[in-house]
Amino acid sequence: MKDFLSLDSQLCFAVYETAGEFTKLYTSALQPFGLTYPQYLVLLSLWEKDGVTMKELGMRLRLGTGTLTPMVSRMQENGWVRKERSKEDERNVFIYLEETARRSQEAITERIKEEIELCHISLSEYEELMKRLNSLHQKLKERTGSAGA
Repeated sequence: MKDFLSLDSQLCFAVYETAGEFTKLYTSALQPFGLTYPQYLVLLSLWEKDGVTMKELGMRLRLGTGTLTPMVSRMQENGWVRKERSKEDERNVFIYLEETARRSQEAITERIKEEIELCHISLSEYEELMKRLNSLHQKLKERTGSAGA
């Protein structure tokens, strides 16, 4: 049991360290575009489905309005997205990609791809890692007493 208690044997620490390295990778890749990693996630989501409400976007990214609203406002100021209040229900604010975001999609995607390739991760390894991480994430969500939390 002692070996399990060592720092280097902790899965949570390995995930933490890996997340830190991913943050560095994405920070470097996105810097030329003036984007942060969370802003990139907003773009990814909108590239998949444009014109969603702020609430839908927050649910998709698992971010609260206190985090998402100022981030989207900064992105609007920088010309990446625009916010439009619904005419039918003023409580709903829709988020749309601006032309800059559409035009930059390929360049941003290529830059991220280049950074990932510098890590020497093959496509099959990438797919296997995604599969295992998604499985781990699901198991953590389903642990006793946390389902639905």
